[in-house]
Amino acid sequence: MPAFKHREYPEEVLLHLEGLVPCRESQVSTLLSIFGERQHFTFPSLFVYGHTSSGKTYVMQTLLKTLELPHMFVNCKECFTSRLLLEEVLKQLQCLSSSEEDPGPASCDTFNDFVRLFKQGTMTPSLQNQTIYIVLDNAEQLREMEANILPGFLRLQELTDRNVTVILLSDIVWELLRPNTGCLEPVPLYFPDYSIGHLQKILSHDHPPEYSFDFYAAYINILLGVFYPVCRDLKELRHLAVLNFPKYCEPVIQGEANERDTRRLWKNIESHLKKAMQTVYLREISSSQWAQLQADGESGQLKGLSAHAHVELPYYSKFILIAAYLASYNPARTDKRFFLKHHGTAKKKNQKKHEKTSSHLLGPKAFPLDRLLAILHSIIDYRVAPTANIFSQITSLVTLQLLTLVGHDDLLTGPRYKCNVSLDFIRGISRAVMIIANSGPQHQENLGRISQEFNHM
Repeated sequence: MPAFKHREYPEEVLLHLEGLVPCRESQVSTLLSIFGERQHFTFPSLFVYGHTSSGKTYVMQTLLKTLELPHMFVNCKECFTSRLLLEEVLKQLQCLSSSEEDPGPASCDTFNDFVRLFKQGTMTPSLQNQTIYIVLDNAEQLREMEANILPGFLRLQELTDRNVTVILLSDIVWELLRPNTGCLEPVPLYFPDYSIGHLQKILSHDHPPEYSFDFYAAYINILLGVFYPVCRDLKELRHLAVLNFPKYCEPVIQGEANERDTRRLWKNIESHLKKAMQTVYLREISSSQWAQLQADGESGQLKGLSAHAHVELPYYSKFILIAAYLASYNPARTDKRFFLKHHGTAKKKNQKKHEKTSSHLLGPKAFPLDRLLAILHSIIDYRVAPTANIFSQITSLVTLQLLTLVGHDDLLTGPRYKCNVSLDFIRGISRAVMIIANSGPQHQENLGRISQEFNHM
């Protein structure tokens, strides 16, 4: 018997659905109960939330396609304006109500026009007697749109008098998405993170047909033992499993070991996985480059990676270290020119080119704590309060010998520091920040300011 039951769908369909969405039986059973019968009115809106790569999008797409329910699936990151979003929903609605694959673009300027066109599009007999589902993926992007878009979708069933359910998929909780003007509250459904047992079960089903299930499951067990403490992302782990599997089965292909010789296989891949740890999330080399390195059998430091790529720092510690480097190698008189938007015109000094001395030849200079915090606030895209967390990260950088405490920290003028890292190391940290952080307009402006500062050195 399937883990979830529903009287409308045959047992064969439910068994097939259970095999497609492993480790999400509870969520699928809840969704089937919420959906109910095809012809009955269901809840106006549903809010599905959970961390990234917890199966929200995959489960919803698989469920709607397997049960052949009429639905429209829209990614709010791709349709980043209200007009694009509304027109994409109407376009997919036309595809459902007509036999044409591409009915042409739909024009919609306001939400009132959307309600009118949506009512017209659902007049066809094929859509009148069943629930229509509108799935909005990355729903947190709706906060950037017009104020009436999110409340309008939550009340779409009431506004159109149609059997329609709007499903919001988001990585954030509802309290952060709820409009300030008030709205119809959706039914919440939480998708928890996959446990290590769930990841083991899901990844083991991806085994190549030429190898046995037990052999690939043993490889996944080794892979999770290395990467699970630092990475819980299913997509990332699946990517790492595909990249590193050829190295794991290399002794089997060469005839040096059999599939059950786990000890020998582990010794062959141990050093290889340690190198692969340097590429988790950073993506400083592509998959094709990593495969080429495997084929060439290169040893030592990976090409394209910085010399200190093994150093993992918290997010704000990276910005603190960048600010410390700028404070150490730039005179205090240049802070106004580099870190203020409206600093006026700089006065030109009659200084000959050969008389200029590189700040790197003179070494790092000591700087006070308040200057470090001032530069830190200017290079990040939002203000960070000088809490104990920030000060503890500065102390950790001193413990790691990335910063040096000059003098005593109990002086009336406050502690002074020096930066101990090289320019190449800071550039590597900056690349990591650029990849991990969001690329918003304000963030791009701050990164450009940092880049200008490095080019000046």
